[in-house]
Amino acid sequence: MHTDASIEVPWKSGAWTALPVAAEEAGGRLRVTAAEGSDAWRHTAYGFVHDNEHALLEAWSREQAVEVSFIADYGAQFDQAGLMVRIDAEHWIKTGVEFADGALQLGAVVTDGRSDWSTAPVPEWAGKEVTMRATRFNDAVVIRARAGEEEPWRLVRLAPLDPDAAVTAGPYCCAPSRAGLTVEFTSWRLTDPDADLH
Repeated sequence: MHTDASIEVPWKSGAWTALPVAAEEAGGRLRVTAAEGSDAWRHTAYGFVHDNEHALLEAWSREQAVEVSFIADYGAQFDQAGLMVRIDAEHWIKTGVEFADGALQLGAVVTDGRSDWSTAPVPEWAGKEVTMRATRFNDAVVIRARAGEEEPWRLVRLAPLDPDAAVTAGPYCCAPSRAGLTVEFTSWRLTDPDADLH
């Protein structure tokens, strides 16, 4: 699908959409503590707008894929971490692993004025290093994920994305229902984009 050529993005790159409670770099990893009530959502079903997620974003060129890796070690309702792709407050995608309804769920929220949500249970990913990957492809973004390096990539979502838009991307986490969520991010890198969809 792609080569192993990659460039690590320094944790000091980019800017936070909302400052976390803490962000500490050590040993090449970034530990981020989320604020209670942090989330990203617009309108659909729940009637609210939340735009206070902790996303560390920098400009993302369509010539490269972006990957974010983290440890899926959390278990309170709606705890989540992964990769965010953002144009502005009303046009963004968050994709990662979220604890919902008693299990870890691999999913994505695609927002174009209003949010949607798709999930699939991945309880076997608990405590593992998970990598989320996004590639811009024509008028879309292809989102894939895997746990560990031996597992094959699985398609999470093919979503529309304006090919001419200025887009930012990077790691994100949220803790909608509690204080004290700390997520350990292990890597943020740019790699060769996927050559095709299948």
